[in-house]
Order: sequence, then C-alpha cells, then structure tokens
Amino acid sequence: MSNQQAELKSGVGPAEPAASSSAPEKAGIILTTLIVVAAVANLPLAMANVALPAIGSYFVASQTQLNLVAVGYSLGLACSVLWLGAVGDRYGRKQIAMLGVSLAMPAALICAFAPTIQILIAGRLFGGIAAGMAFPTCLALIAALWGPGPARTRSIALWAATGGAINACGPLISGGLLLFLPWSAVFLAVIPVALIALVMAFKFIPSHVKESKEEVDNIGGILSLVFVGALILTINFAPVPNMGKLVLSLAAVTLVVLVLFVIRQRRAKNPLYDLKVAARPTFWVAAVGGIIVFGSLMGAMFLGQQFMQNVLGYSTVAAGAAILPAAVLMILVAPRSAKLVEERGSRFTLLLSFISVLIAFVLMWLWWNEGISYWLIGLAYVFLGAGVGLGGTPSSNSLAASVPITRVGMASGTTDLQRDLGGALMQSIFGALLAAGFATAMGSAIAAAPNGADISDSVVSQLELSYASAENIAQQYPQYADQITAAAKTAFLVGDDKAYISGIIAVLVGAALVFIFFPKHEQERELLQAYRTADTHS
Repeated sequence: MSNQQAELKSGVGPAEPAASSSAPEKAGIILTTLIVVAAVANLPLAMANVALPAIGSYFVASQTQLNLVAVGYSLGLACSVLWLGAVGDRYGRKQIAMLGVSLAMPAALICAFAPTIQILIAGRLFGGIAAGMAFPTCLALIAALWGPGPARTRSIALWAATGGAINACGPLISGGLLLFLPWSAVFLAVIPVALIALVMAFKFIPSHVKESKEEVDNIGGILSLVFVGALILTINFAPVPNMGKLVLSLAAVTLVVLVLFVIRQRRAKNPLYDLKVAARPTFWVAAVGGIIVFGSLMGAMFLGQQFMQNVLGYSTVAAGAAILPAAVLMILVAPRSAKLVEERGSRFTLLLSFISVLIAFVLMWLWWNEGISYWLIGLAYVFLGAGVGLGGTPSSNSLAASVPITRVGMASGTTDLQRDLGGALMQSIFGALLAAGFATAMGSAIAAAPNGADISDSVVSQLELSYASAENIAQQYPQYADQITAAAKTAFLVGDDKAYISGIIAVLVGAALVFIFFPKHEQERELLQAYRTADTHS
C-alpha cells in the first residue's frame, strides 16, 4: 500500500465496501436530456471553423482575429465552468443549466448579426459563458444520480462520446448551411436545439440532487475567470507584431492572478477548487490528460477546416463531411472504452488514447500537403476520433470518482475545463504558430519575388495577415493572382506544420505523465475506495 493510501485510511477504520452501482428512475430520458443540453454547448464549439474562410473574406480579418473567433467560445467556457459549476452545486444544477441554455439563443443572434469582427468575437465569448452555465451541470448530475460502478461509467462514456461526436458533426452542419446561406447562418443553427433542450430540461431533470449547503467562493471564481482569460489571450496575441507590451502585461496578469488564486484556495473556508482533492493523482493526471486529448480534437479540426478549404479547395460541405470518420469512431469506441476502464483501468485506456491521437498528428504532419487524396485525411481522423473516444471515458470517470459527492461540480467543471481549456489552449497555440509561420513564409516569398521591392508596405502587411487577406489582395491584382495564391498555400503549410509538431510534443508529454504518475488498475481501485472512505468520514 502506498503512503498516500495509508494516510487516507488511517484514523477512519477499515475501508468501506464500494457503493453499489445504481441508476435513477427514467434513466434513459434523463441521460438523453443531458446529452441534448450538452449539445447546445458542444455544437457552437467547432461550427464556426468551417465558416472561418468566409468570415475572413467578409471582414478582411487577420489570422489572429480569425483565431479569436474560433477560440472565443472555448475561452468563455473555460473562464466560467469552474465558477458556474460551483454555483450549480449550491443553488441548483437544473436552474443554472436552463439559464445557460436560454442565454445561448441571444448569444447566437449577436454572432449572426455582428456588424464587425470585434462584436462577433464578443458574441462568441458571451456564448461560451452561457454554455459554461449549461455544460458543467451535465456531468455533475450524472455523478449525483448514478452510483459508482459500471452503470455510471457507461453513462459517462455515452455522454462524453456523443458530445464529442456532436462537436465533430458541427462542421458538417455548417458546411451544408453555407451551401445555401451566408456565414451568419452557422450561428443560428443552435437556436432550435436550445429550445428543445429547454423544454426537456424543465420536464425531465430533477430540481435538486445532493447539492452543497456551503457558500460559493465567488472571489475564487473571479480569479479563475481572469487567470484563464489572460492565459488564452497571451497565447493568441504573442505572434502579433507590435503587441509585445500587451503580451507582457497579459503574461504578468496571468502569473499574479494564478498566485492569488492558489493563496485564496488554500485559505478559503469553502474553496472553489479544493487543492487537496485536485492533488490526488487520479484527479490531476486525468485532468491534464483530458486537456491534451480534447484539445487535440479541437486544434486538429480548427486547422483541418482551413487546410481543406484553403489549400485543397474543398467546398464547405465537403470539408465538414471530411471529419465524419472522427465522429463515427468516437461513438463506436466509447462502449469499448467503458469496458476497458472497468477491466484494465483508466491508465491503460488513457495510454491507448494518446497512442491513437499521436498517430493522427504524425499523419497530418507528414502527409497533409497540397494535392493529397482524401483517404489520408480520413485515416488521420479515424485515429483522432478513436483516440478521443478512448480518452473521454477514463478522464471524466476518474475525475467524478475522485471527489466527494457534494463537490461533483468541481469534477464536472474540471471535465468541461478539459474540453474548453484544452480546446482554447490548443487552438490558440496552433493558431499562433500558424499565424507566425504564415507571416514569416509570406514575407520570405515577397522578398524573393522579382518585383518584391516594388510592393508597398500596406500590401505586404495585408499579404502577411492571413490566407483570406492574401486572397483578397489576389482579387485586387488579378495579374498576380496565381503567384499570390501559390505563395499563400505554401505559407499556410509552413505554419500548420509547426502547429502539428507542437501537437505531437503535447501528446508525448501527456502520455509520459499518465505512464509515470497515474496509478495502475488495482492501485487505482484502492485509491478511489480510500478517497470515498476519507470523504465520508471528513
């Protein structure tokens, strides 16, 4: 027995038997409702990615602005899930979920009718915060309504896989809409889903389930919001020319607020984020693993949509449909993932997940170039979907099993943070590397051009902004359109190669953390039982 297990069990008597697996009445319709509520939060995550080229052309946006459109929703979610998950634990998960679903509709309208790129980014941020009200309650309710055991594991597996598949299907829905409608239509698609979710939540979700009586740590909530927001913005603005002072200021805010957050959580009577619970290896390793796995999905879809439309010339619907293998594999693999968790443990299942995602990134890095066949795209998405399908269950289940039942909002918030912070981080890192690589490669191409010295500084700046901006210049100078387009495609490939290499490094680091620090199957069971015993007697 490890020292940590002995410490947990000392003073509380022998370990109690594991709680029996149980499910609530009307379990099927309740789980379906939670999946539909989660869909309201999941759909907008990736739906904007297909529309990025059109949005870039409409607003003549820079690559950094497009990055912020893509990441704004994840940023809003990541900023708010911890705080709002705790609010749901205290005041009612159903009520918070319904409020979030309701606010998703005006957020969609703001995005759809935004007159400027800045308002569109703000609308995406608002939509993410609304989703931060709806999404954390879903896993919290599963953990509260289903007892520990196979039934809960299967429910989490289905919920996680379906959510990931809905997220992956977002680009296909967007692509179909863009065949007939302007880019604004992709943001309106969530409204009918939100209306259905609102009715189902009102009718089927229990009003109060094992909620906490302790006050919410609102100061900790504000600090968590500022920390995550400053971190993501630092990454996004890092490659932007003449933004050095802003980046340094944001980085300083990130570090200072992180220190203040840790101090607050150590001193607060009822901390928003219990650092003692978070230090459990079944919690923090699962959280980091989930951040990398889900972030890989979001980052790959963010780059993939632009690659297929800009470099390969796919239509919006073809680019959206190209991701379907990932969605199908997520759903197919999820039931097997739940069995693997029960039979071989979370560590084994997470490692399989990382291997699959690693293969996907290697395929993208080596073979996603101009003129490739679709089967290489589809094959990479097969491995990506299988990896996410394998990783969702052990990461979410391990988080839920590691916390007291009154703190399931912390586990749920962390599960959502995995997706949202992972998505925001990976999209931001990928986007920053893409923007920097694109600008550098375009600058080199301009310098090497026979008439490069005659190109005005303003045109050079536009050419280096983004692929969409370069296309806009190509339309203004048709005599040079072929050269500009060819240079833009090459520059894009330079940038996305750097992004894929960073993804490979992140996956290798995540796999190493799981291999070294996550307990093996039998030790995992003993630890989780010890945690339940300690939490019951505390």
